Amino acid sequence: MANRTQLKYGVSERRACKVLGHARATQRYQSVADDQAALRSRIKQIAGVHVTWGYLRIWVKLRREGHHVNKKRVYRLYREEGLAMSRRHKPRRHRSSMHRLEQTTATCANQSWSMDFMADELFDGRRFRLLTLVDDFTRESLALEVGQRLGGRDVSRVLTRIGHRRGLPKTIRVDNGKLCKPGHAAVR
Repeated sequence: MANRTQLKYGVSERRACKVLGHARATQRYQSVADDQAALRSRIKQIAGVHVTWGYLRIWVKLRREGHHVNKKRVYRLYREEGLAMSRRHKPRRHRSSMHRLEQTTATCANQSWSMDFMADELFDGRRFRLLTLVDDFTRESLALEVGQRLGGRDVSRVLTRIGHRRGLPKTIRVDNGKLCKPGHAAVR
């Protein structure tokens, strides 16, 4: 900034710094810090060979090679070089969702139904279950079956009853995200 002022007004460096309120030392400062070019290239080289390694494993390898470098610096250079990788392994809690089929939207009635169980408790502590069945396209509630115990036979009885009345869908979406075809092993 002082250099532009100097050139524009033809004044000395001392006068330009005094007018701008800058210390003259900041104008003459030459950085003595290493540009980290060698470290950057070594980090890129290690990341190229070991593509699954993150910055911590690269830092350990650098330390073993004799580089005395802080892991925060390795992280900063790793990020600046664009080497930050996305998570390769899904957390264990998401493994069940890895093999799900893509959810398709229904385009007509009776193409896809959603089925779910709910549970609640009466005032005296007795529990009951509720089977809900909804057409995904029309959002029509096809069945609400209530009972203390609802099992596979109850589900097949409800599906048979509704199937006689309006036909069975191509797929049934169950609350765990899987799609099944009526009459197969998932719905018995």
